[in-house]
Amino acid sequence: MKRTSLTFRLAVLLAAFSFVAFTVMGSALYYALRQQLSIRDDAALVSRVDQISTLLRDLDARQLIREKPHLFANMLGNTESLLVIRYVGGATLLEVNPMQRAIPAVTPVAANQRLTLEAVHHANNADGTPMVYMAAISPSANNLPPLEIVSARVLSDRTHILDEYRTKIILFASMMAAISVVLAVIFARRGISPLRRLADRTATIGTKTLSSRLDKLDVPTELDALIDQINAMLERLERGFQQLKQVSADMAHDLRTPITTLLGQTEVGLGAARDNAYYQRLLGSNFEELQRMSRMIDNMLFLAQAEQPDQEIQRCDIDVAEEINRLGEYFEDLAADREVTIQTCASGTVNADGLLLRRALANLLSNAVRYAEPGSEIEITARSEDDGMSIIVVNRGETIPPAHQERLFDRFYRADPSRNDSAHSSGLGLSIVHSIMQLHQGRCWVESQDGVTRFGLWFPDQR
Repeated sequence: MKRTSLTFRLAVLLAAFSFVAFTVMGSALYYALRQQLSIRDDAALVSRVDQISTLLRDLDARQLIREKPHLFANMLGNTESLLVIRYVGGATLLEVNPMQRAIPAVTPVAANQRLTLEAVHHANNADGTPMVYMAAISPSANNLPPLEIVSARVLSDRTHILDEYRTKIILFASMMAAISVVLAVIFARRGISPLRRLADRTATIGTKTLSSRLDKLDVPTELDALIDQINAMLERLERGFQQLKQVSADMAHDLRTPITTLLGQTEVGLGAARDNAYYQRLLGSNFEELQRMSRMIDNMLFLAQAEQPDQEIQRCDIDVAEEINRLGEYFEDLAADREVTIQTCASGTVNADGLLLRRALANLLSNAVRYAEPGSEIEITARSEDDGMSIIVVNRGETIPPAHQERLFDRFYRADPSRNDSAHSSGLGLSIVHSIMQLHQGRCWVESQDGVTRFGLWFPDQR
């Protein structure tokens, strides 16, 4: 479908509206004028019949009609007026009908009745021209016999006036529509000029100027919502671009260390002849570094897949206590090495993906064991709520500053880089937890105060 410009659409709409509006207004005036002319013609016909009826009460007037009928014809003034005066049921006294038009039969108004507009009848001639006509009985006086008066008028002049008026209405409406098109184009171009300026400003924003924002100083208030959304989008793009740059830098840094180690160890090994034991140790060390690099790449791939909008998970009802107890047993040896103990208190079921749930809990528990104070206790609790399941992992150690808490779930972020040896942590564990919770439409959070750190997961009930 071919797209049309906003200016064209506004021009067409305004032209159509103007044409319809002026046509409706003109039509209303036209029908009002036609009604007034009709009332005027009816009243004139009634007045003529009434005057003639009054005149016919005089004997001299009747005698004058017999002797000089042309005087009455001249009094009517044009060929559109028709008049017939005749004795009731008898001969015709006067007939004025220059065009010999047929007058429809009509019942006359009785002599003792008042003439009103309701006595006027309307019809069309053979050529379609409207006409009005009426008949009345002239009251008898001075022992004169009653007369029937039939008067009519062909309304060709009124038809001509109305036709001209209708033509002028159509012409005027068309002219106004044409003028509206021109004005609409001018006003539309002026009206959308803020959009053009907005587009020009947006076009100047690139990867190096993502911090720029659009202002509202010279734009209509109707565009405020659009500008707010564009600025919000720019903010998200800037944040995402900065995160991408940071992820790229962190990824390069984390990969550089094992690669440098591999290159250095291999270069030393190739520098001189070594015994088999040395080469076995070298290969073992290289294998560990390659494993770590492989895990990092797997984690990055998992995060990329988790961010896909169509990513689906396999939900089922899981016994939380069983899963937490199993993980606690798995981390017992690592916790013993760190001189910490793990306590669990869980009940109920959670509707979640089993593999993803275990991975999220394992990352939190591994993180808690790594940073717990020696001799302290790690607590894992789970409780059912009205709308889901809440799981909390608590450990005691150094307090995480609030500024770091907001970014703990970012990729490659470490609250204390000096303590987080890249050989043991890639900075992706909590990012994976965050992605897993997004897949479950849940949330994760962290609190750290007075040496106690709590990581929480909330799974909504999707059953």
